[in-house]
Amino acid sequence: MEKRERRVQKETEIAFSLKYFFLPKNNHWSKRILLVFSFILFDYLSTLTFCNMPCEEANPYARSFMEFFGIPFGLTLFVLIANLPIYITLSLDSYLVRLPPKMAIIAEVFVDLAFAWFVAGLHFGGGTSWFWYAPDLIRQSIGTFLYLTLAFTVVKPHKLLAVTNQSIA
Repeated sequence: MEKRERRVQKETEIAFSLKYFFLPKNNHWSKRILLVFSFILFDYLSTLTFCNMPCEEANPYARSFMEFFGIPFGLTLFVLIANLPIYITLSLDSYLVRLPPKMAIIAEVFVDLAFAWFVAGLHFGGGTSWFWYAPDLIRQSIGTFLYLTLAFTVVKPHKLLAVTNQSIA
């Protein structure tokens, strides 16, 4: 009985490895990570290009990093620290999340909507605020629309639905 319990325990244990935190599995999650971080990179590069003094930065946390460490290093450090949890979460999800195909499609749409508004929209709005004087809501909405357009054409979660429908028929 003891042998069986140990075997079951070994089968249910999840091996701890740093690769799960930093190297995403090569699937649609890695495409999603690249898409999310392209918006973050756009915001980072536009801020780095157009920001001449830390007081010009609207984000108070980024501004304090820029005041303490200087604009290039402070901004870089802030972007790395602020976005590391997003990267780790998406990287872990690429290994851990295995939903049934129909549920995966619904979950991925909600994930894309959340990232579209809260990450891509905000970073697009922040990045364009340096050179486009439109209201924040307009810039964020356009960033959200752009992210969703790219997510549904590049990441292609709808492809799973086509495969599922073919396998059922």
